[in-house]
Amino acid sequence: VATARDFAAAFVERGFCVVSGLATGIDAAAHAGAIDAHGLTVAVLGTGLDRIYPSRHAELARRVAAAGALVSEFPPRTPPRREHFPRRNRVISGLALGTLVVEASLGSGSLITARSATEQGREVFAIPGSIHNPLAKGCHRLIRDGAKLVETAQEVMDELRPLVSEWRASLELHQG
Repeated sequence: VATARDFAAAFVERGFCVVSGLATGIDAAAHAGAIDAHGLTVAVLGTGLDRIYPSRHAELARRVAAAGALVSEFPPRTPPRREHFPRRNRVISGLALGTLVVEASLGSGSLITARSATEQGREVFAIPGSIHNPLAKGCHRLIRDGAKLVETAQEVMDELRPLVSEWRASLELHQG
């Protein structure tokens, strides 16, 4: 959790926006790290915008809305359902230039986000952990499957910097 907070703070301090899913643990820490560093963050919900899930994140959702945005492809009053979260994860990866997986068990929704990112042509990064930690096994699988192993936020930003430059140039062409 501290790693997610620290990476998010480093990203926003360098002008990046943090996109995550408002879930308990890593997502919440990433949003809080971005907010505490006075940066932008976007929370993608697997519910309607009027239904914060988990409900204990209502205050965090208010802070995210003030520091960025809450977004959802679901209409108001849509409750949390298991089948909504893979759809939410696809939106998360679609909004981001890269997906960083901080920790993930083999059954983690983070692996769905990483797979979506790969399918969308986005970069995927994973932080390794102890071979004895079940929350590192998903990251290790991603690395074996081609995700970039990273140990610092700077390594992620170095990889994404050319993509940001390319994206900005594309915007200038379309606006000009």
